Amino acid sequence: MEEPLCCCEYVDRRGERNHLAACCCDCQELDESCDRWLSCRSLPPGALERIADTIADRCRVPWFAGAVKVNVSLVPPMVLLPVFLHVAALHFLLGLVVLTSLPAVVLWYYYLTHRRKERTLFFLSLGLFSLGYMYYVFLQEVVPRGHVGYSQVALLTCGLILMLVALSRAKKDPGYLPISTADDKPSQQAFPSKNVRGSSNGLHGAAASGHSVNGESKGHSRALAEGREGVKMDWCAKCQLVRPARAGHCRLCGRCVRRLDHHCVWINSCVGEQNHHAFILALLFFMLTSLYGIMLTLDTICRGRTPFTALFYCPGAYSDYSSALSFTCVWYCAIVTAGMGYILLIQLLNISYNVTEREARLALRDNAGRRLLGGLVIDTGQYNRGFLCNWGHFLSLGSPPQQRSAEDIV
Repeated sequence: MEEPLCCCEYVDRRGERNHLAACCCDCQELDESCDRWLSCRSLPPGALERIADTIADRCRVPWFAGAVKVNVSLVPPMVLLPVFLHVAALHFLLGLVVLTSLPAVVLWYYYLTHRRKERTLFFLSLGLFSLGYMYYVFLQEVVPRGHVGYSQVALLTCGLILMLVALSRAKKDPGYLPISTADDKPSQQAFPSKNVRGSSNGLHGAAASGHSVNGESKGHSRALAEGREGVKMDWCAKCQLVRPARAGHCRLCGRCVRRLDHHCVWINSCVGEQNHHAFILALLFFMLTSLYGIMLTLDTICRGRTPFTALFYCPGAYSDYSSALSFTCVWYCAIVTAGMGYILLIQLLNISYNVTEREARLALRDNAGRRLLGGLVIDTGQYNRGFLCNWGHFLSLGSPPQQRSAEDIV
């Protein structure tokens, strides 16, 4: 019988028993990389990824039933964000450098994780910690100046709470399709014809053409099946199930989602049929709360100026460190709000044309859509039924389908 793990022991990613005291030992990838670097030789492909995986596997804290792994992506926002903002508050030029480099670093990390096709808690941690830290600075540096009333603080707090509630609902089930078991998997004989091939993208047009898109199942698609009401459905070779139209397979979550819109890194989850409403509400509450907090802060540290003018011209912003820190946080919030505002705008336009982000991306890949409003929206023309009908369809997402009587069917 194998002995239980002590508080400092753990089973590493290779399945071997290890100890926290040996976390700096036996790192073959790091040793080899250092030898190549000292000898001016190039690193082998994937060396940095293997080193990062080893470091992430060994970042653990002692626990009763064995050392618990700590997600490394949670740490940088909590440590680096306050440091960078305090450094930016020291001088105007330092603030300019920090506030322009932060978005660049975030975008670089986004493309890095997107290329590696892996889930990360970095963006969710960055968003939540930014909210908490901005609220802390507002209470510590802005409210004590006496220009913000209790009712305004209460209104800002309510907006923050509503945004967090909407975010928690958006984190729930986006509409995952149930995974088929070995007993209820449909056989290939249940499909209409072997000669009719469908893609894994869930789009009628692409399915009819037989092209495989989105890298989901090139050469693995199977025949289309007809739903009970004549709606085309297709086969997902990875989940081994038949899924309805507009559903898609998320490579990061490894699941099929009803009416998949996209995988949002800011909530570390997919946006689908069940949580699209909550996702829009979270963005809307964030925009309103952030803009209100920016206006209150600018009105406090730049008296007598409009918020837009004070954002670009506030002579007394760096007169003391408290004002400088508040002004720096205002600009950080403004940058984040601008990015979230762009996401909200794209979402509202897509809803107005009844197209998802995934469908728009696939339409661009297949040259099957029209660019409208300067390329902000891609109209596939497949589900667009007019502005009011499209919004009515969106508002009805997640509701149970209407039961039809036998007379209506006949």
